[in-house]
Formats: sequence, structure tokens, C-alpha cells
Amino acid sequence: MSNDRGLGDLARRLTDLGETRRAICAIAGAPGSGKSTLAERLVERLNQDTPGIAALLPMDGYHFDDLHLVPAGLRPRKGAPETFDVGGLRHILMRLRANEEDAVAVPVFDRDIEIARAGARLIPSSVRLIVCEGNYLLLDRAPWNTLRPLFDLTVMIEVPEEELRRRLTRRWEGYRLTPEEIAWKLDGNDLPNGRAVMADSAPADVVVRPEA
Repeated sequence: MSNDRGLGDLARRLTDLGETRRAICAIAGAPGSGKSTLAERLVERLNQDTPGIAALLPMDGYHFDDLHLVPAGLRPRKGAPETFDVGGLRHILMRLRANEEDAVAVPVFDRDIEIARAGARLIPSSVRLIVCEGNYLLLDRAPWNTLRPLFDLTVMIEVPEEELRRRLTRRWEGYRLTPEEIAWKLDGNDLPNGRAVMADSAPADVVVRPEA
């Protein structure tokens, strides 16, 4: 799926779903699996064929703020399923599906400062195809499982854990974390979250695996 042909097939499938109404695609996978990259490439491909037809909705914009996470004792687990505003995401998805407003404002997570910026992106009513990406979009447990009926096409990216470890190590090294901090990030949070995604997600319409 990482090649142009696979991306084109996915773009055509989503375009067909959006012929008569707005369609929403969910791209899920473990931390470090490449969800954001695939989602961005898909939106770019769709807009190349028909400018303005597609927009991106990242799940990370629905992180709970540290003002809640710290007193709740959840700050070390930021990024785990319980650290997201699932109800807020569901409400926005419902508004996007209805497409009754001139535009819907959605939040975008600023990783450099670890804060979700409210209303950072507007999705106008002219957009026919929404690509939503995030770890837990297909998680088959409450409250995450309330999202599944809102998606017209679902994609799961499957990456071996050792490859995830390599990618995530490189990511956190880029943020100048110490080896001890990286070890905690990986084994205390990222990889356990990834195992939950792979073990507890509902089956996807499309499964993407890295090329050999």
C-alpha cells in the first residue's frame, strides 16, 4: 500500500464512496506505524485529482490537556486510550457527516508544545472526503467503539513491533530525550499502546503492511 498503485487504489475506493455524499475514511495503527504519513499522502493524492475534495482530521487534536491529565495522574500515560476526548471527536465526526454547516473547525495537536490548538483548521462544506487518522479509531472497546459506525472506509496499518521500536526510538531521539526517557516512552507507553491497538481493534476494510 505504500507504493503509488496501492495509494491510487485506496484513493479510488474512497472517491467512489463519496460520489453522492460526504465520506469519511479512518486510518488506524500503532504509534510509529505511519498513519500520519499515509493519511497526508492520501489527502494529497485525492486533491491532485480534484483540488479541494479532501481534508485531514487528526485524532491527536483530541488529546486531553495537561491541566486535566496532571491532576488525574495520567500525564505519564499521555497518548494512551484514556487520555483522549472521544466524545469530542465523535461529535465532530457527526457534524462532518451531516455537512450542514458552511465549515467545521477542528483542533490540531502541536507536538512541539504538547498542546492541542482548538479551531486550528477549518473543513468547508465543499470537502467531500475526510481522512481521519489515529491510533484508536478502530478500538473495539467503549467509548471508542462508538466511532466505527461513522466511518465509510477503514484502514489498519500493521507493522512488526521491532520496526515500531526502531522508528519510535528515532522519533524520540529527535526530541533530544535521554536513553532512560526513551526507554520509558517505548516500554512504558508507546509499545503497550501499540499492542492494544493490534489486539483490540475491530477488523478493517483494508489492511496495510510494509513492503518487504
